[in-house]
Amino acid sequence: MSVAPQEQQPPRPIRRWRRPLDLGLRVAGGGFAVVAAALSAVLELLLAPLRIGGHLIGITVVVAVAVNIALSWLAVETVGRRWAVALPALPWVAIMVIAADRTSEGDVLLVGNWVGLTLVVGGAMTFTVMAFRSILAPAPAPGRY
Repeated sequence: MSVAPQEQQPPRPIRRWRRPLDLGLRVAGGGFAVVAAALSAVLELLLAPLRIGGHLIGITVVVAVAVNIALSWLAVETVGRRWAVALPALPWVAIMVIAADRTSEGDVLLVGNWVGLTLVVGGAMTFTVMAFRSILAPAPAPGRY
């Protein structure tokens, strides 16, 4: 009995546009994460003094934790590298540090009350936990990144 020769598949055409497009999308995703983190930090600073009936409500802490989780995930998924968690973390922390310092006129954007302290600790810990989870995660499947 003879064996029929296997049919040869024609080689797939090389698409030269895929690599630059992939790189461009990764850079755009990382840039978006950085800009979104800066905007979320400003929004959280605006929400920090929010009061209802004269009492601080601290909704900004919930917003910070939720948005920082989303931005960390977005950065890792779009950039495709585990270190990308640092992209939204750096501008967020920098804005919070700048906001906690006094201006030459004596103004402070982020007051040291329970909302301000919880905002900084909660937001920074969210980035820390997301980075730790990213480090401990198993390696991505081949071809994933």
